[in-house]
Amino acid sequence: MTQYVGAIDQGTTGTRFMVFDHAGQVVANAYEQHEQIYPNPGWVEHDPIEIWENTQQVVLDGLADAGLDADQLEAIGITNQRETTIVWDKDSGKPVHNALVWQDRRTTDRVEELQEADRVEDIREKTGLEADAYFSATKTEWILDNAEPLKMQSSRGGDLRDRAREGELVMGTIDAWLIYNLTGNHITDVTNASRTMLYNIREMEWDDELLAEFDVPKEMVPEVRPSSDEDYYGHTDPDGFLGEEVPVAGALGDQQAALFGQTCFDEGDAKNTYGTGSFYLMNTGTDAVESDHGLLTTIGFQMSGEPVQYALEGSIFITGAAIEWLEDVDLINNAAQTAELARSVDSTDGVYMVPAFTGLGAPHWDGRARGTIVGMTRGTSKEHIVRATLESIAYQTRDIAEAMEADSGVETTTLRVDGGAVKNNFLCQLQSDIIQTEIARPEVDETTALGSAYAAGLAVGYWDNVDELRDNWQVDREFTPEKSQGEVDKLYGRWDDAVERSKNWAIDEEDE
Repeated sequence: MTQYVGAIDQGTTGTRFMVFDHAGQVVANAYEQHEQIYPNPGWVEHDPIEIWENTQQVVLDGLADAGLDADQLEAIGITNQRETTIVWDKDSGKPVHNALVWQDRRTTDRVEELQEADRVEDIREKTGLEADAYFSATKTEWILDNAEPLKMQSSRGGDLRDRAREGELVMGTIDAWLIYNLTGNHITDVTNASRTMLYNIREMEWDDELLAEFDVPKEMVPEVRPSSDEDYYGHTDPDGFLGEEVPVAGALGDQQAALFGQTCFDEGDAKNTYGTGSFYLMNTGTDAVESDHGLLTTIGFQMSGEPVQYALEGSIFITGAAIEWLEDVDLINNAAQTAELARSVDSTDGVYMVPAFTGLGAPHWDGRARGTIVGMTRGTSKEHIVRATLESIAYQTRDIAEAMEADSGVETTTLRVDGGAVKNNFLCQLQSDIIQTEIARPEVDETTALGSAYAAGLAVGYWDNVDELRDNWQVDREFTPEKSQGEVDKLYGRWDDAVERSKNWAIDEEDE
């Protein structure tokens, strides 16, 4: 009977289960969306129970659709939306509040307090992160301060923090919630721990000072394990929904899972995922490289018995969403049209589009920047604007690539790309020209699920070593620069001018 590895990919909008064979090819795939809950402007929540129910459903559906039995799964890996935070009762498994999603901004005031108290540098040094409402620390603090205490059967209501100190309440990111529900164990992996703003990525331990700052009792936090763990996180319950004892042995936050799925195992290997926004990660080896250029220092992954591999991460807020905007304003009918329209003109005729619809992320970090189109004349057509929008995706990526090289001293030789937008050949070629680097697009583009399957499969010996995974990685197509460095630098120089025009635009918003 053929054996496979399963991957649970728990994302922001839904949950996917995929099964992979030895060659890293997809043999099963099932997906289920969950509800987005918006109690107030800027607040975003998910129902953890719904996520767990959907997870069970997609696992069963995926196996059934492919005609597989649960005992054909050698292991299960998990990848997840990062930073999203849950607090639950350890015995009953009942959450005390909905999950606060990574996009949730309700703790912004708390972050401003940290900025005023000069804590930002200290936090960055320990965690590699910018002090931001993004991460789990302020979310956990908010839940402990604001969730209604559960009325337990034994009527031991009590203060949430007291109950947490007594080990009755635990916290975790989505990976920890799923591992708990699958195995009964309270465990997270190093990549997810590194996104909480409570974990010291240099000492590789929960930081007592940060736990004290956010008043999160140490008894609440999960045990931290390697991303691929030969000791396993646990097994599924043979009497549970799967009816089988399957090792749960790997977990990675989604962007790190894509790094792993793209087999970026060596220092200098880099990948960019083009979704709504884009996440560019570079493996910096065993060095936690500090960023002077607005990037995050984060944990890339850790294999059993091996040192941690670190990464630099650049987050671009709007890339694919800029193409959606073209559709919203009726400049295009669908995303596929962009390549044909952009190709129909030789250049943008000096038009630049800066898609700062929600401010600018790395490396600029300007929350008051706004979307801007500059350089238009009477001769400007929609083709020029569409081309300028595609070019903006490539320019923003070059901004990150240059910050990466400046921080790490490592030159990127090949950029591995994945995500929806890379199906566009015109964009891939443009990207190669603008960063003057070879672009490699793999055959299997579900790289997040693949990465977590690889982590779990390595842990149980389904794959012997990372060389086998490198052999699996098949290129669909490579793109090499067709324009000269001089030509491109001239265009990129004006991009900087356009970005400057977009900055600090929304000066009145706060005062209204």
